[in-house]
Amino acid sequence: MADDRFLLSVLVNNEAGVLTRVSGLFARRSFNIDSLSVGETDDPHISRITIAANGDDNFKDQVVLQLSKLHDVKVVELMDLSKTVTRELMLIKVMADLESRNQIFQAVEVFRAKVIDLAADSLSVEITGEPSKLNAFIEYLRPFGIAELCRTGVTAIGRGNYILSQIKNREED
Repeated sequence: MADDRFLLSVLVNNEAGVLTRVSGLFARRSFNIDSLSVGETDDPHISRITIAANGDDNFKDQVVLQLSKLHDVKVVELMDLSKTVTRELMLIKVMADLESRNQIFQAVEVFRAKVIDLAADSLSVEITGEPSKLNAFIEYLRPFGIAELCRTGVTAIGRGNYILSQIKNREED
């Protein structure tokens, strides 16, 4: 069976209610969004939404078609994962007594993370990378005691000349 995980990049008007309408398409079909990240683009009137979800080809096609019909949606692209760079940001607070700190600091170095806060009994770490890297970091730190964790969700950009705005321009021609 083929992998049903997919990424959508959606350029939308940066206006109130747009995210509700976009996510509502998934909710109405009882499909879960695994990850969602939103941010302004270089044009403050346009936001880019990156959605990670699971679904078969029929579902993917329907979501793209339905999103395309929304008034505030400018571009919808099912990202070609072989031409896409993905990253996620995670902040994680781990319990760290004096005996365990050395091991945690070594892991921070190996995973190319960064300690952003240090307290007497814990430390907070910032890490970016592909979700699999973040998951591995979590599993390494789990035995120490994870006090708190937050993730941004996946964001994605095309490699090389695979540019979403060029896709938009081709559609307007």
